[in-house]
Amino acid sequence: MGELTDKIKGTVNDVIGKAKQESRDPETRAEGLGQELKGKAQKAVGDIKGAINRL
Repeated sequence: MGELTDKIKGTVNDVIGKAKQESRDPETRAEGLGQELKGKAQKAVGDIKGAINRL
């Protein structure tokens, strides 16, 4: 995947994860936290790819 794709997917996962954390169901909240962290990692990968491409 490219830099932009990683950043977009990361943002989507981050937002969905935050929304799931507002649930009353503890399992859904835990899933949301995991999804939010996955989104942050995807955005970081996109940032790294962008930095490498600029070298």
